[in-house]
Amino acid sequence: MSEIINIKANTYSVTIGSLANGGVGQYVLSNYRLSDTFILVDEHTQKLCLPALEGLFSSEEGVEKVEKILISSGELNKTLDTITSITRHLSSCNASRRALLINLGGGVLCDTGGFAASIYKRGIDFINIPTTLLSQVDASIGGKVGVDLDGLKNYLGVFNNPRAVYIDPEFLKTLSKREIIAGFAEVIKHGLIADREYFELIKKHDLEYSTESKERWSELIARSVEIKNEIVLSDPTEQGQRKVLNFGHTVGHAIETFFLESESPLLHGEAIGIGMVCELFLSCSVTGFNEDLRDAISNFILANFQKRTLEQSEYDQIISNMYADKKNQEDRINFTFLSDIGSPLVDQHADEAAIGNALDYYSGL
Repeated sequence: MSEIINIKANTYSVTIGSLANGGVGQYVLSNYRLSDTFILVDEHTQKLCLPALEGLFSSEEGVEKVEKILISSGELNKTLDTITSITRHLSSCNASRRALLINLGGGVLCDTGGFAASIYKRGIDFINIPTTLLSQVDASIGGKVGVDLDGLKNYLGVFNNPRAVYIDPEFLKTLSKREIIAGFAEVIKHGLIADREYFELIKKHDLEYSTESKERWSELIARSVEIKNEIVLSDPTEQGQRKVLNFGHTVGHAIETFFLESESPLLHGEAIGIGMVCELFLSCSVTGFNEDLRDAISNFILANFQKRTLEQSEYDQIISNMYADKKNQEDRINFTFLSDIGSPLVDQHADEAAIGNALDYYSGL
């Protein structure tokens, strides 16, 4: 596989490979004024990832002259207050309607930066340079941007595509093992909803990142991007088929919200891991998914993800969170289930007793 992989998305391209060779610097210099270009970072990407952009903007001004906007990391900061902070910074710098915002970070930062760019002066351009595995295979592509509302996931947002996405697997070396594993949840999801052969490859993939494993990671990221891109192109605004990407997310988002302000909040991917186990259980009774296969997949997930204790006394609140999910229809909790690997079914439903049994199943593994 070549060092640089290009995938055509909706109205933009996804470039996978070294930032130095991927053309991000030339793209910016050819289309924008550096004095009207802004880089959004958090405290981690400012320190660990921003230096990778040094030298990519080869004009006399250089990247050191591009204005940086710093926000705090973490799901708790994916709020309208952060949007206000970003847009005020843009306004204070007299950013024009032809400005560019470069989102350098993980899923929270790409979602938040994309939303801020979408509403500042009724919309300026943005590009994503995702730095976590989760954002590289999921959050940075697909054109969904937004923030949470009172802990409810992605309640405020719009569909708006970036101008380009540049993915450099080298950023994975800045992550903890926990963060890589959390991002791996979305990779697992892509295999389960779309490609049995890919899922078999996923099961053999070494989660340690090294320079020697960069090409294998590039191939993995590229296949996940291809799967998500194919689904999004068929249904850009989630009227039907795009809902398959929600597998694991109805239960997962509810659990993520439940633990958000606890002493030990879950990363998004960790919650989705729990969600996939629970929704595989529900798939067995609703769509006829094979129980032995369910158990094998669930054990594979738990072999990678640390178990989180769920008390039965917490079920009511978790289920209540599911009722607040924006995907619901007619006061029924909406799921995506599987009838087999690669065979997802959208707009499925389960009652509260069944959901409780699914949470029991996870807890009993």
